[in-house]
Amino acid sequence: MRYFAAFLFIAALTCCHQSPKGLTLREYFGARDSGVQTGGVKMVEITTAKGKFHVWTKRIGNNPTIKVLLLHGGPGGTHEFFECFESFLPEEGFELIEYDQLDSYYSDQPNDSSLWTTQHFVEEVEQVRKALGLTRDNFYLLGHSWGGILAMEYALKYQDNLKGLIISNMMASMPAYEKYNGVLRSAMRPSLVDSLQAYETKGLYEDSVYQSLVISEYYNQHLCRVTPWPEPIMRMFKHLSKGIYVTMQGPSEFKTGGRLITWDRSKDLPQIKVPTLTIGGEFDTMDPKYMEWMSKQVQQGNYLYCPKGSHCSAWDDQEHYFPGLVKFIKDVDESTFKATGK
Repeated sequence: MRYFAAFLFIAALTCCHQSPKGLTLREYFGARDSGVQTGGVKMVEITTAKGKFHVWTKRIGNNPTIKVLLLHGGPGGTHEFFECFESFLPEEGFELIEYDQLDSYYSDQPNDSSLWTTQHFVEEVEQVRKALGLTRDNFYLLGHSWGGILAMEYALKYQDNLKGLIISNMMASMPAYEKYNGVLRSAMRPSLVDSLQAYETKGLYEDSVYQSLVISEYYNQHLCRVTPWPEPIMRMFKHLSKGIYVTMQGPSEFKTGGRLITWDRSKDLPQIKVPTLTIGGEFDTMDPKYMEWMSKQVQQGNYLYCPKGSHCSAWDDQEHYFPGLVKFIKDVDESTFKATGK
């Protein structure tokens, strides 16, 4: 009998548990759509210059004031990079929305390179925002790597729809990124640099030896420092759309050369007026000092430094990444945010 009573007590605590803003667990996890339940997955229809397509989204939780839409990297990556966020944001009561951009693995794949432009993807994000009911009262946009470029571009056009902006591990200038890439490369042993150069001169970016050198000598130091790489990271790379990646970024992290080669928004950052968090890692492929500088260029900026982090700071420096991210979102939500960038 006493065990049954204890069970009822625990159940009562669970049912009455309050998440931020007074949401009960039932309210937070409750179904939003009628009909067959899909675990939060929704294929959102978008209209493009080449017709209508559908992109994959997944919502975890309900929160009327905090809805975080995640923009994955690549270009051509997937939401799988963000699966670690599921271990941190829902427990804070934040609504989390994962999303695969058009031509990424879980979305429609028209494979039309004319759609692989920043302009297209900005308008795609705007259509996703409307379809999911995100507004300036609840919409936080977080972009990682290429997703950071997309987040900046979106903010520069549609920031009146945003409550907060997070630019994770991405500089505001591809030329500046390429320059920093050279700094990291110069720190490598000369014989390795010579070997890489020999393959690159011949265009052998897919050669197994070249790939092995890049992964062991560069990616494991600056892309993701968790050994072995987490399964979602491996799965994301398996699903990476190489067509989009090469077309927009170039043949490798070492060799930029795609449509983004001259992309530079560094002088436009002062136009961003919404609360903004920039995130950089000590071992990042992006210059952490530049990321800090970015936080001082926007009108309301803070900087989150991850001393153990690489380009995937959300994976290899979670002890700094997520507390800093959560604090920023809570501060904005509770109107206690104070910019420290200036």
